[in-house]
Amino acid sequence: MSRARVPWALLAVLVLAQICYPLTGGTTRAGLTVATVVLGWLLSVGHALLTRGTRVAAALVALVTGGGFAVEALGVATGFPFGSYDYSGELGPKLAGVPLIIPLAWTWMAWPAWLTAVRLTRSRAARVALAAVGLAAWDLFLDPQMVAEGYWTWLDATPALPGLPGIPVSNYLGWLGFAVLLAAALPPLAGPSVERVDGRDGPMFTLYLWTYASSVLAHAVFLRLPASALWGAAGMAVAAVPLAVVLWRARRDRAAAPDPAPRVDAPA
Repeated sequence: MSRARVPWALLAVLVLAQICYPLTGGTTRAGLTVATVVLGWLLSVGHALLTRGTRVAAALVALVTGGGFAVEALGVATGFPFGSYDYSGELGPKLAGVPLIIPLAWTWMAWPAWLTAVRLTRSRAARVALAAVGLAAWDLFLDPQMVAEGYWTWLDATPALPGLPGIPVSNYLGWLGFAVLLAAALPPLAGPSVERVDGRDGPMFTLYLWTYASSVLAHAVFLRLPASALWGAAGMAVAAVPLAVVLWRARRDRAAAPDPAPRVDAPA
């Protein structure tokens, strides 16, 4: 298999695992959750490595995986910056009270959110803001889903967003603030190649749009979480809808472009 096909193959396996999620329950669903997060982490880090090299992949892991674990451990121990919460034991082994897959999950979505922002913006400030919103808005789907499964519990869930009881607003604000720090730190740590996109980034754009569309459908229909379907649809739309429009227009323009004229060699 060529290097270019590896991310697409991982994405296909990830999509299959996510399709199976609402069809399972209990320990099977918890195990599938862990497997899906690991697949997502491998997909994003693998794509970063294959398309931009060791420095970028290492920066992504150090910053998002390492930083994500650190801020989660801080949150569990002190309640800052998200609020007071505890993890159950259903998501696998824990360190400092944090399941080891949790920082992997944020790495999984941070990379496509960042590349989406690069594709849509020109200035560094706009890029950081959009990447942060694009990542943090995912939690409007993730937290209600995981709380409903009992994977973690908030000790003080007020004030909460309308229709999303059991999760404090401080959680979403905390993730937005931390996502801004991640997005601001990535370019200087990873180097200039993270501020360019090209044809190799198709799997990451597809991942972001699939996550958006499939999450809306799953929450609205299969998981019976209509409020999080609406909140997540509105939040992630800030990045997902413009990305879909830009990609559709680029595809349309390529299809409409005239074929290059055939080469005619001059007679000898």
